[in-house]
Amino acid sequence: MNRDHAWQIVCEFVQSDSLRKHMLSVECAMRAYAMHYGEDVESWGLVGLLHDFDWEVHPTLEQHPMDGAPILRERGLNEEDIRTILSHGPFGADDRVTLRDKALFAVDELTGLITAAALVRPSKNVRDVEVQSIRKKWKDKAFARGVNREDVEQGAALLGVDLWDFHVPLVLKAMQDNAETLGIAGSA
Repeated sequence: MNRDHAWQIVCEFVQSDSLRKHMLSVECAMRAYAMHYGEDVESWGLVGLLHDFDWEVHPTLEQHPMDGAPILRERGLNEEDIRTILSHGPFGADDRVTLRDKALFAVDELTGLITAAALVRPSKNVRDVEVQSIRKKWKDKAFARGVNREDVEQGAALLGVDLWDFHVPLVLKAMQDNAETLGIAGSA
């Protein structure tokens, strides 16, 4: 499967603009991690793009992403990519064995926190967000309360990277580099 085919699947199953942008954010972060590790940027980006394609159809943690796997099989996604997508869910912890699995889990929630940090800035531009401002927001449990901070911490630990010195800066830079696509470049 190529990216164009994956994007068609996203557009078919995801109507929410914010969910599409989240999936694009995860794709950007996955591509950045793939580049860092010298891995296949396209396959890492593809699983990032598709990881939540079924959330609107299967909106519970008991269903998502497991019930989406048959759809992806029908559409021709290979089993290794499907396994990685399955590993990002709460019931997939035992299946997070590859670096790609761990990265998908690690970046998923963090992209939401970074997006929220950008949207509360007067400029609404992610390029104005700094790691220190994310760290400050991190401590405020009421801010972006839907972001599971334990998952973010666990994800960085699974990757063996420091949360604040490596993980957050890498994902933030990936999102800053793609601010227009992600809809967090502020207004002109």
